[in-house]
Amino acid sequence: MKPNVLIALPLGKAFERKLESRYTIVADPQAKEGVDAVVTVGTMNADKAWFESMPDLKVLCCFGSGYEGIDVAAAAGHNVTVTNTVGANASTVADLAVALLLASIRLIVTGDRLARAGKWRGENPAPLLFARGITGRKIGIVGLGAIGLKIANRLAGFEAEIGYHNRSRKDVTYPYFETVLDLARWADTLVLAHRADETNRHMVNAEVLEALGPTGHVINISRGSAIDEDALIAALKNGTIAGAGLDVFENEPEPRSDLLTLPNVVVTPHIGGGTSEAIVAMGDAVIANLDAFFSGNPVPNPVTA
Repeated sequence: MKPNVLIALPLGKAFERKLESRYTIVADPQAKEGVDAVVTVGTMNADKAWFESMPDLKVLCCFGSGYEGIDVAAAAGHNVTVTNTVGANASTVADLAVALLLASIRLIVTGDRLARAGKWRGENPAPLLFARGITGRKIGIVGLGAIGLKIANRLAGFEAEIGYHNRSRKDVTYPYFETVLDLARWADTLVLAHRADETNRHMVNAEVLEALGPTGHVINISRGSAIDEDALIAALKNGTIAGAGLDVFENEPEPRSDLLTLPNVVVTPHIGGGTSEAIVAMGDAVIANLDAFFSGNPVPNPVTA
């Protein structure tokens, strides 16, 4: 008998077809008993009570690299294996980080709006014509995992200096900084690519933004919880930093209106991993984790507490 797999949210017909060739798909999204595996995303709230409500659950597969909503310790306590798809969408997310950075520092959205409105460069063309580019910038990467390293390597190709902060040092030539604040004091641009959880909530606060400086930009493709949005809005309004490019927000899918209306912010609706090739790669990684688990082999991408 094929194991029963519950897909907790829509992940595309192509993925479902590939999955149902190997497993029995549970049609009832509220099913509890008889569910051997759940496929979900890392923002799902899977706490101790949820695991207790799933008596037959054996493996939980996160579609994506994040797992901040999953109580991994509770999962272990219920003998549930947790997996993710780390690395499967790394290139796609890294590409968006670079796109957001370029859009922010080169005022792409502002220029687009002016040109469409027939105002060309506007009444004051100086911001567009004299914006500082990437070449020569000091770009700090927070989190040098699969995504962060790809971002760093891409931006190094723009003739920028790269530094990083990570939970531990990596075997790379880029300089390491012990804290995010130290990194911000060195850098004029921060790119957030770390794994977000409660230990680094509001890691980018008023002090970090002040250290970044008036030509600084913040790019976030990690999670919205990493930035203190009150501090960010104040910094963008008063010129503490120059701009921000955000794919993630604290209150998704309804970001704050006082953030969205700022002219020096470029926003996208959490599409970092949203390309066709990344979706296929993440789906294949989920299936690889399921296949390994139910074959009695080590899963390729285990998540541990």
